[in-house]
Amino acid sequence: MTASHSASALRDVSRSDSTVGTPAPTGEAAASPPPVEAKAPPARRKRPNLVLPVIALALLGAAGWYGHDWWTDGRFLVSTDDAYIQGDIAIISPKVSGYVEKVNVVENQQVHAGDPLVTLDAGDYQLAVTRAETAIEASRLAVTRIDAQIIGGEAALNQAEAQQGALEAALRGAEINQKRASELVDKSVGTAADLDNAQVALEQARANLVAGQAAVSSAQANIGLLQAQRREAVNTVHAQELARDQASRDLSFTVLKAPYDGIVGNLAVQTGDLVSAGKRLAALVPLTQLYIEANFKETQIGELEPGSRVRVHVDAFEAHDIEGTVQSIAPASGSVFSMLPAENATGNFTKVIQRVPVRISLPADVLADKHLRAGLSVVVDVDTRTAPSGDAVAAAK
Repeated sequence: MTASHSASALRDVSRSDSTVGTPAPTGEAAASPPPVEAKAPPARRKRPNLVLPVIALALLGAAGWYGHDWWTDGRFLVSTDDAYIQGDIAIISPKVSGYVEKVNVVENQQVHAGDPLVTLDAGDYQLAVTRAETAIEASRLAVTRIDAQIIGGEAALNQAEAQQGALEAALRGAEINQKRASELVDKSVGTAADLDNAQVALEQARANLVAGQAAVSSAQANIGLLQAQRREAVNTVHAQELARDQASRDLSFTVLKAPYDGIVGNLAVQTGDLVSAGKRLAALVPLTQLYIEANFKETQIGELEPGSRVRVHVDAFEAHDIEGTVQSIAPASGSVFSMLPAENATGNFTKVIQRVPVRISLPADVLADKHLRAGLSVVVDVDTRTAPSGDAVAAAK
């Protein structure tokens, strides 16, 4: 029995009680009809619950889509989020010491190859160049003087050789005279005095020839000495020219220039600072020579090959992905090159999956936009089907 029926019954009972205890109405009041009993509203029909079937269908559809995507594409992808954009950052350091005369750039400034970054005081280095050039000039004058001395020595040698020829002729004449005088004495025609004079003249001619030969040897030795001095002077010139070139290089090093196009960062120098050779003044980050270094697990590198295409998702740019190429795979895991490599021969051993760095090159048109920065995090997906032997790999799978 519903609540409406109970209420109606109670109203009937109360109505009957009131009829018994009160006199019957007269006139129009007695002729009025009894009140009509209110009808109860119909019971609502229970609607079926469709939430669970819809959720089940959605999950089933998502699972089917995921399974189809994995079967057609996902199973051929090798992925990692342990990847970062890297660049061969140049550390700007002076090769010579000196005071900073001018800082030509500011932090985060884009520069081109050859642009001056920092200028050092070049006064001392310019003096060194001038001093070296002066020494070279003096040595060259010494070479010129020795050349003149060699010419004089050659003339003296020619004179000594001519004198030697005259003495040789005089010796031959003395020998003839001595022989004739000796023959005359043998024939009792000449005198002994004539023979003695001829003998003395012969000996004197021989002595004069020896002196002439010594003069020739002395002139030749003098020329040899001068030539040795000339070679020494020439070598001195060469050494001083090298010193001049070194001084010129040191002078050129007072202007620190950008080795390539990039952006200046980590600038740590001010005008007036005294810097020493090798001190880090700034860093130059390239924008068109960037690459990706992805650290894959050792269980993943078996399917990686240079030449495979890579889908790269840069966390800083959610709009679109870029495509790269596997360039090379490191010859060892990252732990091998660490400063303190793990030593597993002692103590307890806990196996840790190693990671192997893989370098991924980026296309030139992406680098030309100059939006990428070294150090940005990326997620890479290597498509093993695009490797040089990718067709065979895909067929085998």
